[in-house]
Amino acid sequence: MDNGKVSLTLPWLGIGIATVLWTIMFSPWTAPYVDFWTTMTCSALILTLFSCYARPRWWKDIELSVSNVMIGVALAALLWGVFWLGNMLSSLMFDFARPQVEMIYGMKDGADPWVLTLLLLFIIGPAEEIFWRGFIQNRLSARWNHDIGFVITTLVYGLVHLSKCNFMLIMAAMVAGFVWGLAYRFFPERFSAIVISHALWDCAVFVWFPI
Repeated sequence: MDNGKVSLTLPWLGIGIATVLWTIMFSPWTAPYVDFWTTMTCSALILTLFSCYARPRWWKDIELSVSNVMIGVALAALLWGVFWLGNMLSSLMFDFARPQVEMIYGMKDGADPWVLTLLLLFIIGPAEEIFWRGFIQNRLSARWNHDIGFVITTLVYGLVHLSKCNFMLIMAAMVAGFVWGLAYRFFPERFSAIVISHALWDCAVFVWFPI
C-alpha cells in the first residue's frame, strides 16, 4: 500500500473510532445506559492501543525532566486560569452558560474523587495527548504541514463532543485543544510537558479546584 495513503488513512480511522466512542459516552440516546467514567477509561485505553499500533515509536517523544514537569505544571495552571476567567465572562454574557457547566460537573456525581484523580492523572489525561497530539496532529502535520495539522486536530477534538449538545463543553474542548495543540505545534520536543499539563488540568478542573 502507498505510504501516503497509509499516513492519511490511519489518522482518519482513529478519528472515526474516537467519534464513535465519544458519541457513546455523550449522546442522550446512549449515555444513560453506560457508566461515563468506565466508558471514558476504556475509550482512553482503546485510543492508546490504536496510537501504539499506528505510531509505534511515539514513546520516544517522552522525555521526563525537571523542566518538562515545571512547564507542564505552569501550563496546567495557566489553562485553569483561562477557564476560570472564561467561566466568569460567559456566566455574565449567557444565561445558559452556568447550567451547562453544572451539567458537565454532573458527570462526576457519585464518583470517588480519589478514583477520578488516579484515572485522570495516569490514564485519561495522558491517553488523550498520546492520541490527539502525539498521533493525530503529528501524522496530519507530517502529511500536510504543521499549521494544517494543528487546525484540523483542534477542530476535530472539539467537534467529537457535539453529541452532548452542550455548547460550553464543545467550547471548553476547543479552547483546551487549541492551547495543547499550539504548544505541540511550536514545541513538539516538549510533548512530555503537554501530557503532564493535560493530566494535571483534568484533575484540577474536575476534582481539586472545580470552577
